[in-house]
Amino acid sequence: MTSSRGRQETQEERADRQWSELLQELRVAQTGVQILFGFLLAVVFQSRFEDLSDTDRNIYVVTVMLGSATAAALIGPVSYHRLLTGRRMKPETVIWASRMTVLGLVLLFCTMCSVLLLILRVALHNQLALWLVGAMALWFVACWFVFPVWALARGRSGRRETDDGEGDADEVESAQRGSDTT
Repeated sequence: MTSSRGRQETQEERADRQWSELLQELRVAQTGVQILFGFLLAVVFQSRFEDLSDTDRNIYVVTVMLGSATAAALIGPVSYHRLLTGRRMKPETVIWASRMTVLGLVLLFCTMCSVLLLILRVALHNQLALWLVGAMALWFVACWFVFPVWALARGRSGRRETDDGEGDADEVESAQRGSDTT
């Protein structure tokens, strides 16, 4: 059980709750990745594909491979869970599924940047494409990684000020592990 200030749940109850939260997050990410991947697969069958330069075709191949890896990483937690269900490994399953999800987000970041590079190179035919992709990459990093880490840091400092160091030990431990159990 957790301390009297936090949630009153066993390790198994916490794992069940965290698994449910992770599934909700994955539903959002998986849907977007699957739609993007479907569009990527259709590009090669368009008549204009023949007009792409060798560089743009290489970017396309890298993008499709990144999209495949992203789909695998974001769908992987479902397989992981299914294969380990009933083996009393829910806490470990949540940890590994969470890690796969973070990996999937990193791969999604790379896929999005690659897609943007391909589209903007075809649309603009100049170096502005690279600058625009760079700017958007910074925005993705800020939204997906910097803002959450900043909120985590602010939450830790705020808890220390109000709790005088007597915060919920499980919450602090969970925050220190980062994405392992969220």
